[in-house]
Order: sequence, then structure tokens, then C-alpha cells
Amino acid sequence: MRVALLQVASPDDESVADRVRRVGDAVRHESGLGATDLLVLPELWNVGYFAFDEYGARAEPLAGPTVTAARAWATDLGLYVHLGSIVEVDEARRLHNTSVVIAPDGSVLSTYRKVHVFGYGSREQELLTPGASVSVDPIAGMPTGITTCYDLRFPELYRSLVDQGTESVAVCAAWPAGRLEHWRLFTTVRAVEQQAYLVACNAVGEQHGVLLGGRSRVVDPWGQVLVEAGTEEGFTFADLDPDLPERVRAEFPALADRRWPAVPTTQERYA
Repeated sequence: MRVALLQVASPDDESVADRVRRVGDAVRHESGLGATDLLVLPELWNVGYFAFDEYGARAEPLAGPTVTAARAWATDLGLYVHLGSIVEVDEARRLHNTSVVIAPDGSVLSTYRKVHVFGYGSREQELLTPGASVSVDPIAGMPTGITTCYDLRFPELYRSLVDQGTESVAVCAAWPAGRLEHWRLFTTVRAVEQQAYLVACNAVGEQHGVLLGGRSRVVDPWGQVLVEAGTEEGFTFADLDPDLPERVRAEFPALADRRWPAVPTTQERYA
């Protein structure tokens, strides 16, 4: 399974329409995508994660222009497209940070509304409604879960994906450069814990005075970093062995040794 990570910058003075066209041109002209199974983009690259004042005006339904454009990329190139995420507006006019995965036939394979919306130095918790579930779907034959950025700090979410059979997790992010070592740590440890591939695509450039960290990476189930991008826009490619997660889990069966100790209630603890 061959994956491509596309780091995207979201300059403050560029419109969403112009950015979607620019990224679409890059996708269509990248010769390396001809042999690729999955393309992954960053979190909220079309809107710009830190453009909080624009979330309402730039929100789209799932049938909106960004998803429509990506469906065309998928069918034209015959690959899966993990669109990163968009600010989705639902029928009740609530806003969500929603990831979308599109199949090679242009159909929407899965969506994921970010469960852990961020509060530290961010207005995401104020503006967006969190999701309430995760799922695992086959992408190019590999059971794959979807998470987003801040979710990396919550290992229980990844354990729930393991319980659903995941062997890889695709993560879109807008992770700042100032916490880059946390990015490297969490992407590695989540792969090791789950004995699964971790495919993580981060944004680059500056948004509203915040420098994004880039360094998109693919980590294998042993914790080996297969590739790590730099801090510029562009594509990074990696080849995943679809049989490796099963071999790792058989050789070192940590997941099979999981136990669920009884946890005392607050009343019992302090009685």
C-alpha cells in the first residue's frame, strides 16, 4: 500500500476557492500519485485552522465545493483521498471539524467529526461541536481508522479503534511548530501502543501569526519512522506492508495481554 502525504500552507490572504484550486492543480500534476493508493491532506487546510473568525462563513456541508473537488481528484486519479478536514455545517447549523475519506469511485467512504476539540490557545471548543464516535473502514484493503490532531493526546480513542480492528490510523493535523517534539512523540507512541501504522499529515506555513510545524510522518507498528517530511509544502511518499501489523502482533502479543482492572468509585476511594 503506497501512501502520499501532502503538506499544505494556508496563507491568510488566500481565499478558500483559490486554495482548493491550487491544491487540486498540485494533485493533478504530481506524477508520483499514479502508483499511490491513499492521499492524505492536513486538518482544515482549506479554511486555515487558526482563521477562527471565518469558520462560520467558510463552513460547508458534506456536499459542498471542497468535498466535491476532492471527489473529482479521487476518480480522476483512481485513489483514496483523505481530504484532511473541513468545517462542516450540519442541518441544525452546528459546526464540526469533519474529516472525509473518498473512495476511488468518488463516493464518500467515511466521515469523522473530531472528538477532542482543542481549547489551549484555540477557539475550537467555543466554535465547534465535538463528534461522538469513531469507526474503521477498509482503505486499499487495510482496516484504517481516522483521528484528528489533538486526538493524539488521548490514547483511549486509539484503543477503541484497535477494538474495531484497525491496522492503521490516518491523522490530519494543524500542529504548531512550537510543540513539534510532542508531535513526534505522540505519533510514534500511538503507533507502538496500537501495533499499527500511523500516517500523519500536518499543515505548514504561518496562519494568523502561528507557525505550523509540518514534519508529516509515517510510523510503522514497531515505532520505526518510515518517512518524515520537512517544513515546506509538497508531497511525501511511503510504502506500507499490509501484513506487518498482524506479524508484529503475533510476534509481540501485547494487545492480547490487555487487562481491565476494577476501578473504585470516588465514594469507595475516599470512604
